[in-house]
Amino acid sequence: MQLKQFILGSILVFFISQHSIGQVVNTGLMDTASGEKVGNLSVGAYVDVYYGYSTSATKQSEVPYMISMNRHNEATINLAYIDLRYQSENFRTRLVPGFGTYMNSNYQQEEGSSRNIVEASIGYQLDAKRKIWVDAGVLGSPYTNESVVSKDHLLYTRSFAPEYVPYYLSGIKLSMPVKEKWMLYLYLLNGWQQIQDRNNSKSLGTQIEYRPNNNSLFNINTYIGNEQSERFPEYRIRYFCDFYWIYQATQSWEIISCAYAGYQQLKDRYTFSDQNLWWQLNFSSKHRLSNRWSLSYRMEYFSDPNKLIVPVQNRALAFECFSSSLGLNQKLSKNILYRLEGRGFYSEQDLFTKGDKGSSNTHFWLITSLTSWF
Repeated sequence: MQLKQFILGSILVFFISQHSIGQVVNTGLMDTASGEKVGNLSVGAYVDVYYGYSTSATKQSEVPYMISMNRHNEATINLAYIDLRYQSENFRTRLVPGFGTYMNSNYQQEEGSSRNIVEASIGYQLDAKRKIWVDAGVLGSPYTNESVVSKDHLLYTRSFAPEYVPYYLSGIKLSMPVKEKWMLYLYLLNGWQQIQDRNNSKSLGTQIEYRPNNNSLFNINTYIGNEQSERFPEYRIRYFCDFYWIYQATQSWEIISCAYAGYQQLKDRYTFSDQNLWWQLNFSSKHRLSNRWSLSYRMEYFSDPNKLIVPVQNRALAFECFSSSLGLNQKLSKNILYRLEGRGFYSEQDLFTKGDKGSSNTHFWLITSLTSWF
């Protein structure tokens, strides 16, 4: 498809040719709001409500292929949580219970009270001089530059990228500065977004964060683990790597981009096949019009021809989809953000239902939201 090749080529050329010069925070991590502090204790809260309308909603009134903020024609809560943190010189702990449609969709495979844990961890500083920490429990995921906190991202809706990688992990994380501009994180995990281990095999993850200057960030993550389970008995070792870039060009412009690829080994199929591969590429930018108003834009392409990650109702179809978004953002106050976003989807195959009218290769989603935090 000429359109797809042009768009992907344009993104790639822009992505490679830019030079980072601005200061940013790592929005892939859920650590951007400090809350109210009382001694060593910090208490924060976050509420994200939305209303969305989809031209291709399922019979369950869900936006197709979306996990976050995925309800159709319904005013509801995407995510609400209380963030409790305690930190002393060599000890830290965090508890974040959560509620909303994000929790309902993302935690379907978990059991009991685990379905309401956004994060819950205990950390100990192994080396105060080198600032080496080890944390254990339910942890935020480093994969892609979009976390569960929508206020930190250029657009309200998530790109395909974070919807199909772990939003949370369960295991142990080791954090250590390597040099002045480098951070290294090592993970020993129960698996790919699972609190309860489903096959008694442990997985490994890595994260390398590099800041070439005060205003620029590059991040690369990897994952390797056995994904065999009752739900996917044919799955074996999964390999995954993602790379993202966060760039604040000026006070008026922000740019981010993320690329990743995964490979799923299957039973009795241990040789490499591109049918076992999925990948995506996205590019987003935001332009501040004033202190309160900004415009955001995103374009992306996601390819999963063998439906290894993305569930497609018609198994005869391959999931290969382009999406483009345009968003308007208004900061009502220091801690309240209003957003309006229109998002279009296009595929060469009829991936989207049209109710009694059959299926279509296009889909449009309009969504508005109000987010508050402290």
